[in-house]
Amino acid sequence: MDTLRQRSSGTRPCPCFSPTGVLDSDSCPPPSPQRPDQELTWSWGHGSRSALDRAEAMAPPPPPLAASTPLLHGEFGSYPARGPRFALTLTPQALHIQRLRPKPEARPRGGLVPLAEVSGCCTLRSRSPSDPAAYLCIYTYPRGRRGGRRRAARTFRADGAATYEENRAEAQRWATALTCLLRGLPLPGDGEITPELLPRPPRLLLLINPFGGRGLAWQWCKDHVLPMISEAGLSFNLIQTERQNHARELVQGLRLSEWDGIVTVSGDGLLYEVLNGLLDRPDWEEAVKMPVGILPCGSGNALAGAVNQYGGFERALGIDLLLNCSLLLCRGGGHPLDLLSVTLASGSRCFSFLAVAWGFVSDVDIQSERFRALGSARFTLGTVLGLATLHTYRGRLSYLPATVEPASPTPAHGLPRAKSELTLAPAPAPPVAHSPLHRSVSDLPLPQPALMSPGSPEPPPLLSINGGDPELAGDWAAAGDSPLSPDPLLPSLPGSPKAALLSPITEGAPEMPASSGLLPPTPDAPAATSTGGPPDHLLPPLGTPLPPGWVTLEGDFVLMLAISPSHLGAELVAAPHARFDDGLVHLCWVRSGISRAALLRLFLAMERGNQFSLGCPQLGYAAAHAFRLEPLTPRGVLTVDGEQVEYGPLQAQVHPGLGTLLTGPPGRPGREP
Repeated sequence: MDTLRQRSSGTRPCPCFSPTGVLDSDSCPPPSPQRPDQELTWSWGHGSRSALDRAEAMAPPPPPLAASTPLLHGEFGSYPARGPRFALTLTPQALHIQRLRPKPEARPRGGLVPLAEVSGCCTLRSRSPSDPAAYLCIYTYPRGRRGGRRRAARTFRADGAATYEENRAEAQRWATALTCLLRGLPLPGDGEITPELLPRPPRLLLLINPFGGRGLAWQWCKDHVLPMISEAGLSFNLIQTERQNHARELVQGLRLSEWDGIVTVSGDGLLYEVLNGLLDRPDWEEAVKMPVGILPCGSGNALAGAVNQYGGFERALGIDLLLNCSLLLCRGGGHPLDLLSVTLASGSRCFSFLAVAWGFVSDVDIQSERFRALGSARFTLGTVLGLATLHTYRGRLSYLPATVEPASPTPAHGLPRAKSELTLAPAPAPPVAHSPLHRSVSDLPLPQPALMSPGSPEPPPLLSINGGDPELAGDWAAAGDSPLSPDPLLPSLPGSPKAALLSPITEGAPEMPASSGLLPPTPDAPAATSTGGPPDHLLPPLGTPLPPGWVTLEGDFVLMLAISPSHLGAELVAAPHARFDDGLVHLCWVRSGISRAALLRLFLAMERGNQFSLGCPQLGYAAAHAFRLEPLTPRGVLTVDGEQVEYGPLQAQVHPGLGTLLTGPPGRPGREP
């Protein structure tokens, strides 16, 4: 098995910028315990998979075990050693913790840790030569009394054997089993659970727009995203985008074989750039298979809202939504994503993963840009202003109806499970030396907080990283106990990120070595449209008659919305029954004649996805495979995924499952642990 050592995990990471200004998890040591067993990680398949590989990856998983089936059971001590002892039981859905001594608890508090709240785990050892115990540390993000998530680390002492090697094997067995459950990897039936079950760490390219939302994207990324994905054992490079279409330019020159996924840390606009950049490459057929993900730090966060609901979490905003999506990313797993090919009046084409809007929705989206400092509240203010100056637009909407079309979408409390699951299989890659990718806007250090055990009045002892790296306080420690350190027994592997090559920054355009993750940038790259992608076989050229079987509506509209996923915003469910891969575009429109109060009621009901149950006569819906929109009003605003495009007639077609979205495992809608 091809494995890579990586240095991006631990209790609290302290990634730093390389000399080129790129934050690379492989170029800096974390300020807290690194994973002792570097194989306790998982892997996504590479984006450059063949069609056969992708079909095999999408094969149905083996039948799941019952949620209450005990997989492992054992007795552990605590850290510090003089604390209570626990009985641990691991099931496919949760870790059960029962205190044994000094006195069993009648009603244990915190005795059930759902795996949906676990980001990762690691094994540690004492730096005292006389301590034969090994330690298992589990990182969790439970919900607090007020509903928000908070980080908690649980450390248990494996001390049932006389030697450290035996205790280490037991701690590794638990860590491996837990990691397999988190990553959706099968456990062997014979009970032999060893770290060799786990593939190499995945390597992610994180793209962050530091000005996303209220300008807090960078701070939230430092404080929440990087610590969690490091705890999960994910290897990453982080690049701050410097300008509009920067992300598009980066992915157009990306050497895809070196990456297992591209994740945007921003709003929906950055992912729009990434997908269109992939589809604008000469090798777009392979490039679009690259799994993409989103961690919400923007204003709208519509796709993140759909991912959050798909994972079974309750509605969330702000940091809570970010933590939920980060947990799902740590769990891994991808899903086919429908993309909408949109042909504009000029004949240029772009691809949408979210929505095409005309009328009230697009007006609010664009006119509220001046209130971007308010974050998601900009849309509330924009809606109020839009209602005050409500406009109607004359136009013609034609669509090719779906074969099986619901007469009217019914309210749903959750996102229906998809027809198929895409398990991204590990794909061994030859060892490579990763060079810096691109300059970053700034060189900001990450905080290095001391982590205190709950209720501990004294500072815990310091932990070292492989003897010599910066030290930090350990988890659940107390003064007087021997410090813990990561288990250092695994040798450094060739081609590991630890040995990544770094090049100094140069003036002018960044230099791209042969081993870089990027190809030399192409000058004069298109800014807003794509030249690649599959042909639109359902669409005749704009301006020509439509084929038989199409339905045409003409009149005065307040809004028209063509949406692919369920959410229009983090808490706006426009198409409650939509799925990521249903092969449909969901058309919603509101005709003229609706009052301002009735329109406001529609948007308030959209927070629960109940707008279609109001019986509003001006509200219409159709499920389609393709559509054409012809505005007959000379002035107006059209948007694609929140980005303003040229005004005029346009048409679009769904391409089912063209992309791959990192969603994490599906959850039961409306049921959150």
